[in-house]
Amino acid sequence: QLQLVESGGGLVQPGGSLRLSCAPSGFRLVYYAIGWFRQAPGKEREGVSCINNSGRQTFYEDSVKGRFTISRDNAKNTVYLQMNNLKPEDTGYYYCAARSVTTCSTYPSAYDVWGQGTQVTVSS
Repeated sequence: QLQLVESGGGLVQPGGSLRLSCAPSGFRLVYYAIGWFRQAPGKEREGVSCINNSGRQTFYEDSVKGRFTISRDNAKNTVYLQMNNLKPEDTGYYYCAARSVTTCSTYPSAYDVWGQGTQVTVSS
């Protein structure tokens, strides 16, 4: 069974940083585009960032542009989301997802494989 595992979440003060990691179980990420999504309580899941299979195409949701950076290391079979200057409104459960095509998408329905998520809380 194809699975993804997220790690790196936690509690951080406003202005702080976290780096999330997404690693697969049972497959190689090099053939997949990867998206990061977040869901706050009472809100729909939203696309935060995505990266195509080669890493040459990336996308960021407007509220995270300039603060978040998505990257991938296909040799290590891992995708990262570096989050800097975190704000309370970044709080939520963060999920990574893989889609079995090479191009990026921010629509949850475009993704085939999901992780269980990791909690990010930004609070003083």
